[in-house]
Amino acid sequence: MNTIIEQISALKIIPVIAIDDAEDIIPLGKALVENGLPVAEITFRSSSAGEAIRLLRQSQPDMLIGAGTVLTQQQIFDAKNAGATFIVTPGFNPNIVRTCQDLNIPIIPGINNPTALEAAVEMGLTTLKFFPAEASGGISMIKSLTGPYRNVKFMPTGGINPGNIQKYLSVPEVICCGGSWMVDKTMIANRDWDKLATLIRQSVELVK
Repeated sequence: MNTIIEQISALKIIPVIAIDDAEDIIPLGKALVENGLPVAEITFRSSSAGEAIRLLRQSQPDMLIGAGTVLTQQQIFDAKNAGATFIVTPGFNPNIVRTCQDLNIPIIPGINNPTALEAAVEMGLTTLKFFPAEASGGISMIKSLTGPYRNVKFMPTGGINPGNIQKYLSVPEVICCGGSWMVDKTMIANRDWDKLATLIRQSVELVK
């Protein structure tokens, strides 16, 4: 888990990808790697997620690949078997966390309040997704949580964009942010790889 956290901390951004045609992940993964962002969180918001993870692992074997929007144990098995490096969930589900721990696959569960945070810490987790970030109070809420909970690190996701990501990353307890603007779903569907490459490159420059 520590190695995963170090890697995403260094990259500062995790592209949150919703993909309909699994084959599209191959040129998208190439664009991510070639433009300085060798990480992806492929969300189980579509039936193509498992296959997309498998194809990305085959085409980019050294890439850091996460499975996002994981809601069931079966999705954990599918993601791990496909080659996912870590699991991200929108909320805190003890059963999902326990399954990941039993399978020895790192998990970053979502929380947005002290109760869920304490439950996560009780299970040994100290790196948590703060979701939905903007709708849950944004930076001010994160700063409020860091007062009593000093050993927790956050990955805010939800409403993060080029206009606010630097402010989030300026909070010491924020190690990285999840975002989708550089992997826009419409651009992926249109296979606009050159424009996506430009957005990815600009995003990397933004957080340097």
